[in-house]
Amino acid sequence: MPGKPDYYWQKSKDQGYPARSVWKLQEMQERFRLLDAGPRVLDLGCSPGSWSLMVLDVLGGRGVLTGVDLDEPDAKLLRRPGFTFVRGDFTDPAVLAAIAARGPFDVVLSDAAPSTSGNRIRDTERSLELGRAVIGAAGTCLRTGGNLALKIFQGGSERELLASLRAGFVTARAFKPKASRSESMETYFVALRRHAASTTLKP
Repeated sequence: MPGKPDYYWQKSKDQGYPARSVWKLQEMQERFRLLDAGPRVLDLGCSPGSWSLMVLDVLGGRGVLTGVDLDEPDAKLLRRPGFTFVRGDFTDPAVLAAIAARGPFDVVLSDAAPSTSGNRIRDTERSLELGRAVIGAAGTCLRTGGNLALKIFQGGSERELLASLRAGFVTARAFKPKASRSESMETYFVALRRHAASTTLKP
């Protein structure tokens, strides 16, 4: 937490969410209605669990959410009805097959980011690799008409990823929520209404 009070950090604590990132998803939901595509949601890189908790809050009792991460999320999330946790690396074909068996999903979300090294070029390239993996997973798991949102670091070849999303969805764009810190190099790609699932998403 920065030296001066952080509005979004404090708000997340006050409302019982483990991370401030929850307000980024809230803004995307208000702006793009991501979760309106349906109740079956996949959260890739779900720990500590803020995004998954908000998804379940928004969808209420009809939400059916699968969260995937190498690390177990907050215990509060593990106790929530409608949530299933898959421990593993979603870039592993065996793990992806297990995830796909729970689909198809109406929405795929990912706030996953690589561990940063301080080297901007290296970090953006690792973020692009992770973004490609998320898009590849969506290609396997997301139904026709479904929505996708993922985090990406700016400063590399991210426009190529955005172009691939524009080819695979009715609309796709970059979006930086107000809850993102101004100095952060993160942005989000929001892709709505996937074309026929037979159309390959090219990460």
